[in-house]
Amino acid sequence: MQPIQFRRPQADLVRQSNYSFVDSMRQISITTLGKRTKLAFTDKGFEKYFTEDWKLGTAKLIHNRGKWFLHIGITKEVSDFDAKDNPKVVGIDRGLRFLATAFDDEGKTLFFDGQQILRKRKKFLEIRRQLQSKGTKSAKKKLKQLAQRENRWMTDVNHWLAKTLVAAYGSHTLFVLEDLTDVTFNTDDLPKSLRNSHRSWAFFQLESFLTYKAQAIQSAVLKVSPAFTSQRCPKCGLIEKINRHHDTHEYWCAQCQYRCNDDRLGAMNIKMLGQDWLNGVKRPKIKKLTTVG
Repeated sequence: MQPIQFRRPQADLVRQSNYSFVDSMRQISITTLGKRTKLAFTDKGFEKYFTEDWKLGTAKLIHNRGKWFLHIGITKEVSDFDAKDNPKVVGIDRGLRFLATAFDDEGKTLFFDGQQILRKRKKFLEIRRQLQSKGTKSAKKKLKQLAQRENRWMTDVNHWLAKTLVAAYGSHTLFVLEDLTDVTFNTDDLPKSLRNSHRSWAFFQLESFLTYKAQAIQSAVLKVSPAFTSQRCPKCGLIEKINRHHDTHEYWCAQCQYRCNDDRLGAMNIKMLGQDWLNGVKRPKIKKLTTVG
């Protein structure tokens, strides 16, 4: 059998006119250097993109580990998010101990544990240090492969997390996130080897994934100021830094005695800022007050 040849398989763009699905969606017909060729394909997990109102666009042909993949760009027209449509509001606090903590209108909280993520990142770090200490050509090649594998893994985690959040809260939801530009996380309770994890974890990638997945279901993502979201008591409004205890991951208000998990508290305050935005405040922000009047 004559092998099928493509022009530049690692990054070959395939125009929409050069591929089509035939035989009741059991095969794909694609243009090659030789001729138009029919091939069987697997679409497990992607069936809905062929049955709903998605439009297929230019694709990219990829050859990886002996297998061919066709990455197809897709688009779909959806209605815009309407802030006047009484949307649900969900505050999401991002961090390291918990990748995300979500608090909604019903007072329910979802925690997404980050401990397993930190353990795997530590394992990647240990392997990286071993390879760096060797300094050989082979070790440098493996370092590059390791970095690519870690990036793919982080991307998968963020895709899963964004998909889970969207599925949990559904359409017409305002997801509220802190603007993390120039923000660093407290890492005192982490092992020394992982205290720089916040600098390389893809928090902004999660934000990007959540944004486009939310738009697909008539929801939206709002970014708000992170100022004092971890220090404000949601019951009496007192803002006091010492009320948050990093060692026990607890917030305890000295004024009204309200106690809460510190990650949940952050999500509660972030959700409050989202509600303020819906009520007409253009740039909602928590302002520090020493007393509550």
